[in-house]
Amino acid sequence: MRVLLTVNAAWNIWNFRRPLVAALLADGHEVTVLAQADDSAAALQEMGCAFVPLQMNVKGLNPLEGVKLVQRFKQQFRVLQPDVVLSYTIKNNIFGAMAARAVGVRFIPNVTGLGTAFLSGGLLQAVAEGLYRHAFKGLPLVFFQNGDDRDLFVRRRLVLLGQAQLLPGSGIDLQRFAAVEMPSAGPAPVFLMIARLLRDKGVVEFVEAARQVKALHPQARFQLLGAVDAENRTAIQRSTVEGWVAEGVVEYLGTTDDVRPFIVAASCVVLPSYREGAPRTLIEAAAMARPLIATDVPGCRSVVDHEVSGLLCQVRDAQNLAAAVLRFVAMSPEAQAAMGRAGRAKMAREFDEGLVVGAYRAAIGKASAPSGE
Repeated sequence: MRVLLTVNAAWNIWNFRRPLVAALLADGHEVTVLAQADDSAAALQEMGCAFVPLQMNVKGLNPLEGVKLVQRFKQQFRVLQPDVVLSYTIKNNIFGAMAARAVGVRFIPNVTGLGTAFLSGGLLQAVAEGLYRHAFKGLPLVFFQNGDDRDLFVRRRLVLLGQAQLLPGSGIDLQRFAAVEMPSAGPAPVFLMIARLLRDKGVVEFVEAARQVKALHPQARFQLLGAVDAENRTAIQRSTVEGWVAEGVVEYLGTTDDVRPFIVAASCVVLPSYREGAPRTLIEAAAMARPLIATDVPGCRSVVDHEVSGLLCQVRDAQNLAAAVLRFVAMSPEAQAAMGRAGRAKMAREFDEGLVVGAYRAAIGKASAPSGE
């Protein structure tokens, strides 16, 4: 079959969907990626994919830009003639679904997260919900990355319960992200946050919690690993990050193509996000047997079993986050390591990438079956 994957940036497919792409190619399908071009486009082509650049603005929900994006999708769908489209990220899901309906292409979206629109409330959320309701109407299948998002869409009548199917995020390669021993116990625990530096990720709360903890444990280290993303409306300014570093409250590690060495060196991985789909960084850290601290919000609580594989704290509450960090510091090395082992076991049980690949193979099989089967 001709399988088309569309997403807002090529790196998303390369970083999160590579095992699925490899499986589709191994099954003999022709795979094309339709996305904004970046450095990952060439790597996808080397795998055996075709790559088609997609012009789009990832910010905002401007109606005129949305209409133009629908037209671009329609044009590409007519040229590429895919048998099925697998879609990720908000605009590709919404406007790609509208275009697919118009040209009669099978379309399977994956709701990987709800984004700022669902955090802001008010008119923006109402517009986003209206777009989802219209776009997803009549689709046979919509994948979700956590039960909270699925239940919200069903409750708000954006999808029907029969349309929705849960996936364990994008899955995890348990061999590549192998379990490793905890760093040797010492006076300087390392708390690592891996995320784009956005307010919605809880970066400000992480820094304030670091201040509170370091007042009691000056040797504790707090690290930020991720891009300063000026394209997002909730982005932290680079000058602000530089100020935190100069203050000595956090270390900024920049960006990396391989998070594993940083996870190995960490005592605990922290994500105080306001809402997630299926937080990849927590999944990767848990697979490597690292304890987790995260907010008790959709997405995060699907990955973290409170007091088993990590600790959950209140959202938008730096003091509560600091209390969770202090609680972790007070735990024995044996208890910390036990949390890490529990997280690894959960990833093996619930998040293996084979589960995701199998679900997509089944969905593609149904899409290829004659009507009525």
